[in-house]
Amino acid sequence: MIRVRLFASLRELAGASELTDVQGRTVGELADALSARFGERFARIADVSSYVVNGERASRALAVADGDEVAILPPVSGGQPTLVRATAARGTRRRGRPS
Repeated sequence: MIRVRLFASLRELAGASELTDVQGRTVGELADALSARFGERFARIADVSSYVVNGERASRALAVADGDEVAILPPVSGGQPTLVRATAARGTRRRGRPS
């Protein structure tokens, strides 16, 4: 059994943080099987995600075997827009410097 862990938006789209009923011989085959199951939005996110197998970064071509744990990590954006909004609300500009 291969354990696939999903994070953030992929977890929400799948409705689960962990799946064990996914079949595939490579990381890419697992991702493709999940994309077929959960739809186009899942597929678009999985295509730009990072993969980790047993704690090590991996490519889609890496072979997987029974007992492996595969994590699919969607891209994460930074917090800059929040900082800009917060400083603008305080009447300051550019990283908290007074206007």
